[in-house]
Amino acid sequence: MDTRVWQVFLDSSVIVSGMISQIGASSAILDLGEAGEIKIILSKGVLVETDRVFERKFPALLGDFREFIKNLSPVVINDPTFHEIQVAKKVIDQGDAIILAAAKKVNLHSLISLDTKHFHTSKVKLFLKAPVLTPAQFLKEFRQIYEC
Repeated sequence: MDTRVWQVFLDSSVIVSGMISQIGASSAILDLGEAGEIKIILSKGVLVETDRVFERKFPALLGDFREFIKNLSPVVINDPTFHEIQVAKKVIDQGDAIILAAAKKVNLHSLISLDTKHFHTSKVKLFLKAPVLTPAQFLKEFRQIYEC
């Protein structure tokens, strides 16, 4: 069994999904992070984007989201530079390049995203050099390793 804590980068879709529904893979990943079983990595941009989603679409949950993030204590990294984003744009669309470039800045076990259309491509996986997984895929892998 690997005793190191896995570092995982979450995009906003996983955070929103995990906060909206207390059941499901996204919620379980947030629980693992809160329990210290995995280390959640976020960029400043992901935090801002997620906050805006709650403010716009789920205003009644905005305070809960902010309190949860405080309790979660994720590792928050700086957003990527303009150059890093330009490099990422060569393998993913412009809207997701900032997330991919931010994830590349960290030694990760995986990038976890619900965006299977853009993030789950072979070009992205080669660029990142870490698996890009859906929350369900991550949990399956996590359980296989830690149930041994």
